[in-house]
Amino acid sequence: MSGTRLHPQRISVEDYLQGEQVGEARHEYLGGDVYAMVGASDRHNLIIGNLYSTLRPHVRGTPCQLFMADMKVRFKVAGEDAFYYPDLMLACDPADRATYYRTRPCLIVEVLSEATERIDRREKLLAYTGIESLQEYILLAQDRMMAEIHRREDGWRAHVMTEGDVPLHCLGTAVPLAVIYEDINLG
Repeated sequence: MSGTRLHPQRISVEDYLQGEQVGEARHEYLGGDVYAMVGASDRHNLIIGNLYSTLRPHVRGTPCQLFMADMKVRFKVAGEDAFYYPDLMLACDPADRATYYRTRPCLIVEVLSEATERIDRREKLLAYTGIESLQEYILLAQDRMMAEIHRREDGWRAHVMTEGDVPLHCLGTAVPLAVIYEDINLG
């Protein structure tokens, strides 16, 4: 969740999905509660754009689909339905093709900001690692070249990288950190 709770009463999944189709703003959903999303910075958009454009050629001709910012991931938390908007998501299950969300991603990436870092590192980490199909959850810093990779390896393990290539096992490739942070003024 990246924003403020909007409704004092819980709403249904159906009402949430219908509202997201017609609304101008995006919202995340957790067990009937709806939270407004905060806006993203230029660095945030450049980082995700760089990663998306680098990964897109690797997806062509595979069953995988790559999404940036506007596709929801649906999962359960303590038996409750939840929807988040990952900054980047890769889903490779051909049976997972709902129109407005995916349920079986193998890779999720979030770009950290002051407003979302606590949520991305705690709430979303806990929620995302409960998704059976997820192999990697990556957090990217905006203020320095840094990738924090949470990978399913006989349990979940975290690796922090500040240089070199970020291996993406889900897609069988690696992306140089320098490419992810290309054109980003970190000074």
